[in-house]
Amino acid sequence: MTEYRIDDLARAAGTTTRNVRGYQDRGLLPRPTRRGRIAIYTDSHLARLKVINNLLLRGFTIRHIGDFLHGISHGADLADVLGLREVVTEPWSTAHTENISAEGLKALLNSGNPSHHEKLIEFGLIERNGDSYTLLDRETVRAFGRLTKLGISLSMILDVHGRVERDMAQVASTMISAGRTVMTEGHGDGWIPGNDSESEWAAELMREMRKAGSISAHNALDRALDRDLAHQLDDYLGRD
Repeated sequence: MTEYRIDDLARAAGTTTRNVRGYQDRGLLPRPTRRGRIAIYTDSHLARLKVINNLLLRGFTIRHIGDFLHGISHGADLADVLGLREVVTEPWSTAHTENISAEGLKALLNSGNPSHHEKLIEFGLIERNGDSYTLLDRETVRAFGRLTKLGISLSMILDVHGRVERDMAQVASTMISAGRTVMTEGHGDGWIPGNDSESEWAAELMREMRKAGSISAHNALDRALDRDLAHQLDDYLGRD
């Protein structure tokens, strides 16, 4: 087991020695063992610090963290105890990746314009790797490529994609906010499951809301596309 002095522990956990001492004083972190005047910390302290940092970044308060950590064995990983790590951290996006040369990307998109590549990077669709690129969303980028082959400019495609991204961000916010409301109803923000049954309920709720949200958004978009296509076709043909 690795041993740390307080400066080394704080550095490894990405925090400060002042915070380490503060967490100890609040009972969030076990006291170190002593070798003379030297305090010795271990991997269990580092694991606990990383859990605390993670929860703080997610908006939990010291009081909430302290309430839940009380009684948990030293070094326990809070996310594992909750049974929520996999559900919370699993990406919703299932896009496939692909490595491609700069020339390959230029041919695919019918454009070597650096500003187009920067936009794709900004949207999180590609990533530059030295002299080559990684398609972070292969299906979307290749779909863009097929549209350019049909004569649609990449500038227009990227403009439309940007507007759709902004609209979908609002949809995502609506869904996540609804999930948050359900999760904290009767508890308030900052609530953390306190036992196995609550943990299982929270994990199952998050899984099912993810599924329902994805299905609902996908099918709603398809219906909206059908409606708008029919409306705009009628308008284009001059029908009343």
